[in-house]
Amino acid sequence: MFFDDHNPPHFHGRYGKEKIAIEIDSLRILEGKFPPRALGLVIEWASQHKEDLRHVWELAKNKQPLQKIEPLK
Repeated sequence: MFFDDHNPPHFHGRYGKEKIAIEIDSLRILEGKFPPRALGLVIEWASQHKEDLRHVWELAKNKQPLQKIEPLK
């Protein structure tokens, strides 16, 4: 996530040279693309951490230090 980022609340990901932005609430791809397997893992992770992602979005919006979110187990 980036400070002063635009709505809707979303997060960014990178896989090799590919970049993606995914809306937190719907898990809809806003821009970019990932290979199907990588995208599946990111969506699985995000679905497990929606509350954490929303919290970090609010921190970023308020220019507070961001917190790390656990990786997929």
